[in-house]
Amino acid sequence: MSNDPLASWHELVRSRDIRGLDALLADDVVFHSPVVHTAQVGKRITTQYLAAALKVFFNESFAYVRELKTDRDAVLEFRVVIDDIEVNGVDMIRWNEAGLIIEFKVMLRPLKAINLIHQKMAAMLQGGQSR
Repeated sequence: MSNDPLASWHELVRSRDIRGLDALLADDVVFHSPVVHTAQVGKRITTQYLAAALKVFFNESFAYVRELKTDRDAVLEFRVVIDDIEVNGVDMIRWNEAGLIIEFKVMLRPLKAINLIHQKMAAMLQGGQSR
């Protein structure tokens, strides 16, 4: 993995290789899902969510369309079509001085897309298919 956490994230998305998550996430990383009320804390649960997301979101139509970055955080806007529904969202990523991701927040629109993602992510996580 690169020393640049954002470059590492982009490479992970490009390769769809979840094995890189272990080296990219801090042990106490906090994940904010667009469909779960409470924050998910820890590398294990965050890895499960992100691995499932790689399967649900990252098809051939997925593209990051805008990126805003500072020294320790970034907002990545994306678009993807899933089951003929256009999903628009942002990944908000924050990392520490060691370059490990400490917070990952996903926000989505429109409501139809949120409902679809909720259904697909629940099926992946409950079915243990995220790995």
